Formats: sequence, C-alpha cells, structure tokens
Amino acid sequence: MKLTSKQNNILPIRSFTILLIGCLAIKLSLCFSSFPSSLEALNVEGNFSFDNNEFAARDFGKRFQFLPSAVLHPKSVSDIATVIKHIWQKGPGSRLTVAARGHGHSLQGQAQAPQGIVINMESLSGQEMKVHTGRFPYVDVSAGELWINILHECLKFGLAPKSWTDYLHLTVGGTLSNAGISGQAFRHGPQISNVHQLEVVTGKGEVRICSEEQNADLFHGVLGGLGQFGIITRARISLEPAPKMVKWIRVLYSDFSTFARDQEHLITAENTFDYIEGLVMINKTGLINNWRSSFNPQDPVQASKFKSDGRTLFCLELTKNFNPGEADKIDQEIESMLSQLSYIPSTLFMSETSYVEFLERVHAAELKLRSKGLWDLPHPWLNLLVPKSKIHSFAGVVFGNILMDTNNGPVIVYPVNKSKWDNRTSTILPEEDIFYLVAFLPHAVPLSTKNDGLQPLLSLNKRILDYCEEAHLGVKQYLPHYTTQEEWRAHFGQQWEVLVRRKSAYDPLAILAPGQRIFQKAISIL
Repeated sequence: MKLTSKQNNILPIRSFTILLIGCLAIKLSLCFSSFPSSLEALNVEGNFSFDNNEFAARDFGKRFQFLPSAVLHPKSVSDIATVIKHIWQKGPGSRLTVAARGHGHSLQGQAQAPQGIVINMESLSGQEMKVHTGRFPYVDVSAGELWINILHECLKFGLAPKSWTDYLHLTVGGTLSNAGISGQAFRHGPQISNVHQLEVVTGKGEVRICSEEQNADLFHGVLGGLGQFGIITRARISLEPAPKMVKWIRVLYSDFSTFARDQEHLITAENTFDYIEGLVMINKTGLINNWRSSFNPQDPVQASKFKSDGRTLFCLELTKNFNPGEADKIDQEIESMLSQLSYIPSTLFMSETSYVEFLERVHAAELKLRSKGLWDLPHPWLNLLVPKSKIHSFAGVVFGNILMDTNNGPVIVYPVNKSKWDNRTSTILPEEDIFYLVAFLPHAVPLSTKNDGLQPLLSLNKRILDYCEEAHLGVKQYLPHYTTQEEWRAHFGQQWEVLVRRKSAYDPLAILAPGQRIFQKAISIL
C-alpha cells in the first residue's frame, strides 16, 4: 500500500509522541521508585511514615481526601527545613509539594498534599513553652501547640493570650495562617494582631526569624497567608493578666436592626463587655428551656412564657471578666451597660463560670456531640465577612428566606473593628471600618436526602454566595475556598500583585500549601 505525503508526515509525529510518552513514563516511574529512598536518606531527627497515612488525607470538613506519599513527623524545625530544601534543590523536575497539618481542622482539604509530603506539626508540640512576665508579657510556643495547652501553661503565671478563637483545640500555626477570630476581636483584633515574632521555614528551606523590625515583609505575609509563603514553626504571642471568672449573659431580639445597632454600640463604647458575639436562631423549639440548664433567667415567670417556635430570633452573647471579690462591682457595671440595650426583657439570662470553662465552651459541646455520633460528620461551613453598610440587606434576604432554620448547626453573626487589624498582613477584608463575621456552621448527615444532607447544605451555601455576588455586597470569604485562580484573583483584588510578589520571593516553585489551590506547581519533566 502506498502512503500519501500527509500519512508520511503523521508517522514521525506518532513515533515521537510514543517515544515522549515512554520517556515521561520512565522518568515518572524512576521518580516514584526513588522517592522513599531519597527521603529516608535525609538526616532528620524525626521520622517519615510511608504507610497508614490515611489520617493526613482527612480533615474536619470531611469532604476532600487526598492521600500523601509520605508524612514527616518532625522533632525539630531543622527537620522541616531539611525536607523543604531537599525538594527545592530538586527544582521544577520534582512533583513533590508540602503541606503543614496541625490538628486537622481544615474544612476543604487545605492542609492536604496529594501525593506530596504532609508535615505533622503536632509532633513539635512537646517543645518547651517559655512564658516571659513583666510589663509586656509574652509566651514563645511551637506552632504545633494547641491553644488550650498554651492557656493552661500561661495561667500558671496568672496570664493568658488576649485574642482567641471560639474553639481552643487548634494549633497556633493553623490559626495564624488564617486570622483567628472570636468575640474579643472587636477590642484586641484577631490573633494575627497579637503576635510579636515568628520563626518561619520558607519554600526554599530557609529558616527565618521575622517580626515588624526583622524580615517584616515575610512576617506580614505569613500572617493570614494561608501557608503560601512559609511554614510557621514558632510564635511569640502577646499576653495579658488572666481573670479568674466571667459573667456570661444571653439576651434575645426579634428585630435584626435593633440587634445590630446594639452590637455596634457595644463594640465602639468606651465601657463595654469583654466578649461580644451573636447568634441567629430560626425556628428553634424550646430555646429558652434549653438555656435553663446553664443559665438563670432574671425573670423566670416571664421567661417561661416566651415562645421561640417558628420565629427568627437574634441572640446577643456577652461576657464580663472579673476576679473574686469584684462580683458586686461587676454586677453594677453589667446592669448599667444592659440598661442601654433594647433586647426583649423576658429573655435576659445570666451565668457565672470560670474563665477556663467559658473558653472551653465549644469543646464541652464537642464532647456531647461526640457521644451522640454527631461530631465526625461532614461540615460544609461557610464563613463570610460582610460590610456594615450591607449587613441589613444581607440579613433581610438570607435569615428566614434563604436560610429557613438553624437546627443543623449554629449561625454566628457579630461586628468587629477594622482598625484592630493590620492591613499589611495577607488577610483580605471588606472595605469598611466595621464589618460582620457571619458564620454558617452546620453538620451534614451522610446519605440524607433531606435538608440536613450534604448536597442540600452545599446548595444553600451556593445560594448565599450567588446572592452576595449578584447584589454586589462586597463580601469576602474568611477561611476562603476557591477552585480557580481567576476566583482567587477576585478574592484578593488589589492585593493579588502583592501575593504574587511574595510567592515569587519566598516559594517560587509553589512547593507549599497545594491544598489551598491558589498556585499550581509548575513541573518540568524533561
């Protein structure tokens, strides 16, 4: 059979393609086969595990599972630097990426490294915590340490960190890579505003000490930087005198405008509470009766008549810190501050508890949920930062319309002052002086086709996000998750160029935090 000129041209192309694929397959095969031995040859104090690493492919969100090729259990910061430098020196020809994993509370695979290396940061948690007392107290801690352990260590000196998250069983490195927000943020700012110094391993394997005075660009970059520029390995956290006790208060509102006005008043008042948060409660049956197990109603008769069924209500949650001997004085202050608010009088509930018990409130709820098998479930959470000028529009459309009940998990809403945040960090905020954190925190029941199933909850999140975009509310995601670089560009806005510059400077091969899906590692095969 005689071949045409066109067919003659195709044959060499086919042959070259087959040869190229064969070369790629051989090269990849060699990479895979030499991978464990190349890591085992590294001089590290800790150890690698190459099998039974399923834990590193799971997280709190329980939606994504990407198995790493290896997990490093470091015993020192130099172990982390050695591994990253090893990958950096391999250049673009290596497919390996690295993710730092704390206590596994990421929501959407952010701390996973598909076929890469996960660093188990909790292996560093046994390192000594050093509390420094004095006029400006602080504590030096490993980034793999849990905040609850830091609290207990600092309390030995009568001190505590200034800013918290609602849940303390998280690692320092994990929260500082995002922001770390709770009801104290209106006064002290997030946790990233209360850090004096960091130790960081960059994407080149370099160990850097950084602060506002030393390596300042890296310092601000890694704070809220989603792990993109370096792995935080140690942190110096600002402290303050710790109270012994708290007065814990809850009141209800039926009108969002009044609720928001009172919240905004409290976060800007000179004399105010120490913790200010809020909850949206839609169609909650027996709400007041549920509170009675932990709180005392100020007017039991009127409280017993209050009905929450079928209503959209807003709960203002407050605390005031105090020490033994100050209770009467604090009660007077609380009465004065509450007198300026417009809550439903019959819904005033108060409790007195220790400072530690209050900070551990979510962990206490966790233990109850675990006992019922309701903790290790998918958590399709959505955290939004909503500008003050748009919060009323947002509430009118979402609360009671898109969102019809809050029985699958809490919905948190409270304002914070932007002046308490450092705009040099990588965290992206709305462009107003006051903005609200609105957190939808449901759990999904596996295989359920009802509203508590995973797909209906994900659809609900999409409806909320679609509304925010269509209404041009200027909302930003907290703990953001996007799947395309175009979406990330939109999220970072004018800060995108800063992000790219820092990435180029500190992790030019895009080795770090692949689970964030911001940058893809460029692999040169040949």
